[in-house]
Amino acid sequence: MGRLSFFGGGYCLSKFGVEAFSDSLRREMRPFGVHVSIIEPGGFRTGMIDPAPLVKDFEHLWERLPAETQAAYGHRYVDRYAECCTLLHRLSSSRLSHVTDAMTHALLSRCPRSRYAAGWDARLIFLPLSYCPAWLTDIIVGFFLPIPASGMP
Repeated sequence: MGRLSFFGGGYCLSKFGVEAFSDSLRREMRPFGVHVSIIEPGGFRTGMIDPAPLVKDFEHLWERLPAETQAAYGHRYVDRYAECCTLLHRLSSSRLSHVTDAMTHALLSRCPRSRYAAGWDARLIFLPLSYCPAWLTDIIVGFFLPIPASGMP
């Protein structure tokens, strides 16, 4: 999520910051013979994407919204959010070894790469999407996100 902001909030913002910091650090440390690698993982089944607590927290926040805001998003928005969370969880890998293998290579290789895409979705979805025109990326990402009732389909 440091190349492509898939959802709002502070998570993607922090990953973009880590990306920028790592890029600068790599350039600054190179003259000293220090290699800096960026691990770009896709989705993995960790507690962070467990649908049950995500949906529960979202429903709790939803209940606190003014009726006007709830109406703007529509009564199906919470259900659609839950479906998106479940889909994300299903598409995510349970093999964290993809990440640890990339870390091992970065740490032990004579010539570590600058970037490692870990996971099938990082390689086949997020990385290619980061190079697409914004309009195309927005359409593709839009298929996976809930749309407010008063928004355009």
